[in-house]
Amino acid sequence: MPELPEVEALRDFLDGHLVGKEIARVLPLAISVMKTYDPPPTALEGATVTAVARHGKFLDITAGELHLLIHLARAGWLRWKDDFPATPPRPGKGPLALRTVLAGGDGFELTEMGTTKRLAVHLVHDPADVAAVARLGPDPLADSFDRDAFAMVLGAERRQIKGALRDQSMIAGIGNAYSDEILHVAKMSPFKLTTSLAENDITHLYDAMRTTLQDAVERSRGVAAGRLKAEKKSGMRVHGRTGEPCPVCGDTVLEVSFSDSSLQYCPTCQTGGKPLADRRTSKFLK
Repeated sequence: MPELPEVEALRDFLDGHLVGKEIARVLPLAISVMKTYDPPPTALEGATVTAVARHGKFLDITAGELHLLIHLARAGWLRWKDDFPATPPRPGKGPLALRTVLAGGDGFELTEMGTTKRLAVHLVHDPADVAAVARLGPDPLADSFDRDAFAMVLGAERRQIKGALRDQSMIAGIGNAYSDEILHVAKMSPFKLTTSLAENDITHLYDAMRTTLQDAVERSRGVAAGRLKAEKKSGMRVHGRTGEPCPVCGDTVLEVSFSDSSLQYCPTCQTGGKPLADRRTSKFLK
C-alpha cells in the first residue's frame, strides 16, 4: 500500500506535470472507483489544475473550484502517460480504473490489481466533504507536529504502539510498512503500550518517526512514478524481509501474521531477543 512517502512523491511528481494544464476529460472505467456522483467527472472538463496537495495517504488535485481526491488503497497505483490510444478502453476490462486526459494529450491512469476493489476517487467542492479526510489526524511531517504534540496524541488512549502509528485518525499517512520501520529504528516492540512510554521513549519514538519518514521521502523524491514501488521495497530494513538478517544486528527478521496483514520485527533490536507469539489470539509482549 502506498504510504506517506510514496504519496508525497506522487504529489511532487503531479505538481510538476499537472499544474497549469487543462483537463480534457476524466473517464471512470471501473464501477467501484468513483465514490461521489455529484458533481459528475464531466464537471472537470475544461478546468485548469491549480494545485496538487496531500492529506495523509490522499492525493488532492485542485481544478477550478473542485477537488479530485484519490486514495490508492492497498493495490492501487498511478501511471503517467505521454499519450493515449485514440480508442478509449472498455470499462471493466483489466486493472484500469480511471483515466484523466489533459488538453495536450498526456495525463494519468489509475489502476488496481486483484479482486478486492478499494481504490477510491471523490470529486468534491471541499476535501473535508470526504469523511475519511475530515477524520485525519495531524501530518507527522508538519512543522506544527512537534514532540509535545506527538506525546499528546499517544497519551489520548491506551493502545499498542503499532496500532497507534497506523491509526489515521491519530496520525495521518503511516501504514503497515513504515510503522514496522519506525519501530525498528526506535528499537521498540510493536505491542508496547502507549501508556507505558517514559518521556525519553516518546522522544526516541518521535525522532525515529520523523527520521524514517523524511529519509523515505528524500529517497522517493524525483523517482519516476513507475519505479516508486521498487524504491519503497529496496529501502525497507525489516518490513517484508522475514527470514533475512537484520541490517543492524544480524539476527533473523521474524513475522507476526494476521488475517489480512503481517508485521516484521527484529527480536534482538526490539523485544529483548524474545520472539513475539504469532496469531492475534496469542499473548503479546508488552
